[in-house]
Amino acid sequence: MITTNGLTKVYQSRDREVTALDGVDLHVREGEVYGVIGQSGAGKSSLIRCVNLLERPTAGTVTVDGVDLTALAGNGRRANKALREARSRIGMVFQHFNLLSSRTVQANVELPLEILGVSGKERTRKALELLDLVGLGDKAKAYPQQLSGGQKQRVGIARALAGDPKVLLSDEATSALDPETTRSILQLLRDLNQQLGLTVLLITHEMDVVKTICDSAALMKKGKIVESGTVSELLATPGSELAHELFPVGGTASAPDHTVVDITFHGAAAGQPVISQLARTYNIDISILGAAMDTVGGRQIGRMRIELPGRFEENVVPIGFLREQGLQVDVVDPNAATSIPAQLVKEGAK
Repeated sequence: MITTNGLTKVYQSRDREVTALDGVDLHVREGEVYGVIGQSGAGKSSLIRCVNLLERPTAGTVTVDGVDLTALAGNGRRANKALREARSRIGMVFQHFNLLSSRTVQANVELPLEILGVSGKERTRKALELLDLVGLGDKAKAYPQQLSGGQKQRVGIARALAGDPKVLLSDEATSALDPETTRSILQLLRDLNQQLGLTVLLITHEMDVVKTICDSAALMKKGKIVESGTVSELLATPGSELAHELFPVGGTASAPDHTVVDITFHGAAAGQPVISQLARTYNIDISILGAAMDTVGGRQIGRMRIELPGRFEENVVPIGFLREQGLQVDVVDPNAATSIPAQLVKEGAK
């Protein structure tokens, strides 16, 4: 649904150039919620503004729903008719709401419909329908200053949906909200994703947002995407920085001749007592150094760091047992192998 190829954005700043995006390749599938996470200055905002060409890329292409927006834009600085029509199918939700204080809630939602030339009666019908959809049917005649932060963001979401978009872009939409309100807005975005078949691309600096709502995610640093994939894939990728940030676990070996491993639980394995089974089966003492468990995309997922007595070579069989239970197992000890050869696992299991 959304694809960028070699997307580059360079800003001119007096006597120097600042590269905000450095050859970004991104692929967001139809109907998924995709999160782009990174610290301030990573290029997230430039990316999402280039996706709908609020910012013109210096190089590269942006394709949304099969339409090459960069080709439509041409060389002019102002958006032409073809680009404006393509943008009407892309909704945008902003961090600071961007509501007009002189307009009622209903009139704020009607604004993009006015721009599109929709008749007054149809504008009213559509606006009230959208306000009901976001849970603000009773606030149509209120003004923005009479609303809470969460209610203002719901108005912003309703306004973004006015043109019946296939894609919804969210620019740090929850960063100005308290945790409880953030959860309610994220749930609303997920509900809209499922009810309307919306593809949602959101940027955030909060790992909890990715954990709560995203099907897939990408980590940005210094204008580049350094890793990406479905959340499940990332959690199963050895050494994934995103997986570590989503489910941080710590702890070091208590002795140099002990083995420390990270275990990732997901799917059916998350509910099985595999650690106690391991201890009983091989009669070994296991120390749990850290653990994190949560629900991601409706599935229980977690990570655990454990310490096994003995060096890696002595623990091939127990580690093989864990892998046979469908767990991702990564050796943490830098002096040990980072993976177990399949042949060793097979031999150890005999």
